[in-house]
Amino acid sequence: MKNLTKIATVIIASTALLVGCGNSNSSSSSSSSTSSKAVSGKITIVGSTALQPLVEKAAENFQADNSKVNITVQGGGSGTGLSQVQSGAVTIGNSDIFAEKQSGIKAENLVDHQVAVVGMTPVVNKDAGVKNLKMSQLREIFTGKITNWNQVGGKNEKIVLINRPSGSGTRATFEGAVMNGETAAKSQEQDSNGTVQKMIAQTPGSISYLAFSYVKSDVQALSIDGVAPTDDNVTTNKWKIWSYEHMYTKGKPDTTTKAFLNYMTSSKVQKSLVKDLGYISISNMKVQKDANGKVTDK
Repeated sequence: MKNLTKIATVIIASTALLVGCGNSNSSSSSSSSTSSKAVSGKITIVGSTALQPLVEKAAENFQADNSKVNITVQGGGSGTGLSQVQSGAVTIGNSDIFAEKQSGIKAENLVDHQVAVVGMTPVVNKDAGVKNLKMSQLREIFTGKITNWNQVGGKNEKIVLINRPSGSGTRATFEGAVMNGETAAKSQEQDSNGTVQKMIAQTPGSISYLAFSYVKSDVQALSIDGVAPTDDNVTTNKWKIWSYEHMYTKGKPDTTTKAFLNYMTSSKVQKSLVKDLGYISISNMKVQKDANGKVTDK
């Protein structure tokens, strides 16, 4: 009887060992299967310099968790982003404007992925001596009717206009909100928010406009009609110079691109990164804007 008991014990132990090994192999197989489903590939993104800092940081974080994905992010302006994604030269075209508003772009062939909202503000060199302008004064500065800061309560100093190129989504947004159909005066043009920021800081009497995310302490952001350029004022359209940040794909995105776009709208990005970098989450907006600029309550 004792021998039978020992034999039974050995059989039970052996069976348990085999089951354990089977579970271990199953777990290993499951892990391998999960790993094989990880996304991989290359994503090339070009366009809006207003959106560029957010996409660059999000891409860096995404790649840290997805080592088989390579993401390249470049500026160039919204017009460049839209034209290059339309031609198939890049995976994603970043834009501050709806594709429908860009000449030469067939919006029906592109898929719009809205990932954030960006506020934009006029900025001046700090020695100009102004912090607030009427909307009509701002318009007259950019049309060339007002040429000295002392005409609007500032320093006796010539106004230096710095504009953006015609393909810039930031320019299109600014002119749509400010210019009331009038044509801007001829001036020097710079093709990125970063370059404009540096020039305004270094050029006495200069004025231009920037995405909120590029406004630093070495330039003066202007209020308009007493309304400050803040996130809260954008969400209610009290501050009217703002736009959606679009990431366009040519048709439906592939698996890897879709994974990154989903990451861009995830809570991890929207609740921390978006705010930290000076953007506004779409979920915070109390109004919405269509491609024609019509604003309605959400």
